[in-house]
Amino acid sequence: MKTHTSPFIHTAFCAGALAVLAGCASTGAESTTEINLVALNDLHGNLEATKFTYTGTGDKEPRTVLAGGIDNVAGALQAWRREDPALLLVGAGDMIGASPALSAMWADEPTIHALDMLGLSFTSVGNHEFDQGRVELLRQQKGGCASPRADKACQYEANYRGAKFDYLAANVIDANTRRPILPAYRIADIKGIKVAFIGTVLKDTADVVASAGIAGLQFIDEADAVNRLLPELRKQGVNTFVVLIHQGGRTEAPYDQQYCSDLKGEIADVVTRFDPAIRLVISGHSHKGYLCKVDGRLVTQAQMGGHMVSRIKLMVDRQTGNVVDVSARNVIIEPGDYAPEPKVAAFLAQVRERSNRELGKPVAHIATPAVTRERNGTDESALGNLVADATLLAGRPYGAQIAFMNTGGIRQDLESGEGRLVTKGQAQAVLPFGNTLVVMNLTGAQIRGLLEQQWVGDKVNSRGALQVSEGFTYKYDVRKPEGARAFDIMLNGVPLDDTSSYRVAANNFIAEGGDAFPMFREGTNRVDTAVRDIDSLNDYLVRREQEFKPAGAALAEPRIRRVQ
Repeated sequence: MKTHTSPFIHTAFCAGALAVLAGCASTGAESTTEINLVALNDLHGNLEATKFTYTGTGDKEPRTVLAGGIDNVAGALQAWRREDPALLLVGAGDMIGASPALSAMWADEPTIHALDMLGLSFTSVGNHEFDQGRVELLRQQKGGCASPRADKACQYEANYRGAKFDYLAANVIDANTRRPILPAYRIADIKGIKVAFIGTVLKDTADVVASAGIAGLQFIDEADAVNRLLPELRKQGVNTFVVLIHQGGRTEAPYDQQYCSDLKGEIADVVTRFDPAIRLVISGHSHKGYLCKVDGRLVTQAQMGGHMVSRIKLMVDRQTGNVVDVSARNVIIEPGDYAPEPKVAAFLAQVRERSNRELGKPVAHIATPAVTRERNGTDESALGNLVADATLLAGRPYGAQIAFMNTGGIRQDLESGEGRLVTKGQAQAVLPFGNTLVVMNLTGAQIRGLLEQQWVGDKVNSRGALQVSEGFTYKYDVRKPEGARAFDIMLNGVPLDDTSSYRVAANNFIAEGGDAFPMFREGTNRVDTAVRDIDSLNDYLVRREQEFKPAGAALAEPRIRRVQ
């Protein structure tokens, strides 16, 4: 392993011990060298295989399969490394965060260990890597037990040693030092070719994570952060560049189409501004499987949850180090396609056994087999209402009269088992972030302004409509002028008074202005209750059962009405 010194502490290497066995230099008279990569994005701590619905090229109807699972991904990688021992596994962020309880209850440490077992080399940070703030991200990278969530950190293993792979963050800058808080790039020497992997996260990360945890950090423009590194990299003999970016887009093309030309969204603008020498961009964030061409470059994404991975081939000129061709295909990881890797399978079984002791404990019965996040063409869901009501109940001792919940904070449906009994694991899957609840004062005029922030142009903003608690209702008409779309705003049937003050409860993420709701920052007389959202949900389910009114029954009247 060669080590270079630089402002970003990069390392050149020959893809680990496997590459040493194969030899790092290509042989023969070929003018090009083949470099093979596998890319994974948005794993979100999904250690187990889960249901995945997709439509591939030629499919007339969607298919639903079981896909993913770290044991199955490891099996596929093992098979592909037999074909090319120098193959590198890389990532595009959100490997952890918004995770199922199996990972979240242990501060995602099992997922980081699993990624080490898979042989992950590098990944960009994602916005969810910042869910618990800078201190926790650096702990997860470097190791140790000093954590803002001491009830979870170092509980799976007493001595957490940190990740062996490297998080990359070219555009995450410490406001004091003016330097990235993590390495901006790493250089890998693969078969005699120097390849630079540059990591970046969406510049709007500050809008989608709690502000308290990222104080003192700046998220600069992604393309600017990448382009300014290339002169430095070229001085070190690098002409092959791979961008790992946690930013995504959307396309109508199926996940396996070769190659779409209609990629839209923030990622498309960023890619067009990259230096022309960048031929491959591995993306994430939008949870969409695609293989697209943007401005002559290949942009990939492999959906989420480990359901699929991108297999990528770079052909590089041996003399110049320039990429002459790049191709890729997205591969769904179905159990049985590859034999699970035994050591990873044994680790997964161990995590599952230890976790299930706690996660299998009962909470309460609900009224239906599942309470869903589906909004079915409306602005509210049964589960959104339920969580908002639970937030209101927890905030009552602090004077709360109204509660709001962001749709993005609800990650799974609330499912039940036999007898419609919800377990701790099923409840935690709904609210995996561990947010605390904040109660504040907002005037009627400020609440009206908060509702107006839901719309951009004539559509609900990309974060989705706020879910509201029982007793709070309003109507809206997007045909009305901006700032006047919400009307007939009522609390328990009484119109809201613009000049009166109301006690409002919300999780700490949106209470700090997250999900593009800055009006929450105007709240006064703020109290962080220290009540976790998952505890408020469990308490609410228990109380409803005790009152012989199990949660989850259909609402008689909607709380939000759209005027057509």
